[in-house]
Amino acid sequence: MKRLLLSLLLIVATPMMAEEVVLGLSQDQVAITADFDGSEILLFGAVKRESPILQDPPLEVVIAVSGPSGPLTVRRKERKFGIWVNADAVEIDRAPSFYAVATSAPFNEAMSNVEDQRHRVSIPRAIRSVGAPMGIEDAQSFSEAVIRIRTDEGSYQLLENSVSVDEQTLFRTSIKMPANLTEGDYPTRIFLTRGGKVVSNYETVINVNKVGLERWLFDMSRNQPLMYGLMSLAIAIAAGWMASAAFQVLQRR
Repeated sequence: MKRLLLSLLLIVATPMMAEEVVLGLSQDQVAITADFDGSEILLFGAVKRESPILQDPPLEVVIAVSGPSGPLTVRRKERKFGIWVNADAVEIDRAPSFYAVATSAPFNEAMSNVEDQRHRVSIPRAIRSVGAPMGIEDAQSFSEAVIRIRTDEGSYQLLENSVSVDEQTLFRTSIKMPANLTEGDYPTRIFLTRGGKVVSNYETVINVNKVGLERWLFDMSRNQPLMYGLMSLAIAIAAGWMASAAFQVLQRR
């Protein structure tokens, strides 16, 4: 009897993973070449279950892809004496170079504010700004300016209702990555939610690297700056000589 009671208590106390993510990627590496003009990543997966499908509330999927993060100085310009000059400046502690959030429903419906605070999924939550210098008013506007500028560039994307979910089991979406990608690891997080609460999450990494001539030139500029400078100078001299020679030939004709 004691063993039976203990077993029942263990079953009640042990959390059951009723739903979890099984993910796939069309590619887990992006190669930056000399003619690279962006890439599109297809993310697809399925939901593995240990219990029947819950019909209400429906299952939602939230996917976040983040590029390498780093500090960033944001300056505000003011017009003084007829010219625009730099005024206040705020140091953003961490801002991703690329960030995309794709959801199967409007973001506020797919994930609650409490879960967003916990997992830092939305674009504003992905930017970390601990504090601003004393005397600067409306410091939050500096983070908002980063979001606005990078959204216009295509580096920050909020893709609501872009994740297709079939029979609450299969899901898929595609995320377009711009040409100005920063080299490095791109953590990719997938969240399953019900009623705004996260029931399961999964993380993988997409690797972005320069290859071919781009990689060779990049490595030379970092590891052999003198050789890189001499080569650049030689190419510039050769290009100038060839242009001059071509111009003289045309003049003679």
